[in-house]
Amino acid sequence: MISPLPSRDGHPDAGIDPRFVFDFTSYDDPDDGQRWSTWTSVEPLCRGPEPRPDWVVTSQAALDTELGVLKTGKEADVFLLERAVPDDPAQQVVMAAKRYRGEDRRSFHRSSSYTEGRRTRNSRDGRAMAKKSAHGRAVAAGQWAWAEWEALTRFWSAGVPVPYPVQIDGTEILMELVTVDGEPAPRLANARPSAPLLRSWYDQLREAMAELARLGVAHGDLSPYNVLAAGERVVIIDLPQAVDVVANPQGMDFLMRDCRNICTWFTARGLEVDEHDLFAELLAELLAEAL
Repeated sequence: MISPLPSRDGHPDAGIDPRFVFDFTSYDDPDDGQRWSTWTSVEPLCRGPEPRPDWVVTSQAALDTELGVLKTGKEADVFLLERAVPDDPAQQVVMAAKRYRGEDRRSFHRSSSYTEGRRTRNSRDGRAMAKKSAHGRAVAAGQWAWAEWEALTRFWSAGVPVPYPVQIDGTEILMELVTVDGEPAPRLANARPSAPLLRSWYDQLREAMAELARLGVAHGDLSPYNVLAAGERVVIIDLPQAVDVVANPQGMDFLMRDCRNICTWFTARGLEVDEHDLFAELLAELLAEAL
């Protein structure tokens, strides 16, 4: 039996159960450019897959702090965001926050050919998107964000080199910030690797594309601008347009274009690779998985 805590005058206070007594620290309200962590406010399916990396901060006491813009785009902007528990260096991480723009600041240029074979959640949303109404544009933003989230979680779980997806909240995706020597990793297009590293990067990309093919998917927009050169490894980014090669009537065309874009860059840097050989290899993986 648990004894109640004594009151201030020395008499027992039966209204307090010591199992519910705990120490706590009171924090001030967040400053401008800060918010309380949104980790606990999103649904479980909106949190990253397990096993989660040790660096993911899940504490309710954490604060999210804006650190500036990392990249701007036509459809989304990427910010640097720190999630940290005050006075606890062990619970601190800087992430990439990708935010699809609101309907008043957005101009979606992705071709509808990417979405062929995909299902719209309901007919009203489909009609609104076709008419490009305000509601339709809002639905489109949410769909592109959710498409990227699903791609990231699926591909990361399959071992494809993509950033770890931490969480999605509306049109904001928090993900791993891929770095080199503490700085955001450059894009492949800006890298100047040695010959051995060039070969290693190509082999890694070929295997990543093969794994996507085994999943029945093509990146759909793969290029040196959508691959990060993270030291000895490569990491594929920008995935909302990932294409189901079988369900999409243009799936094979997207797959071939991915092969062409990648092989063109590596060939220009002195590595003898052929887009048709790569396409044939990926097609074999795709068919083997389908049989």
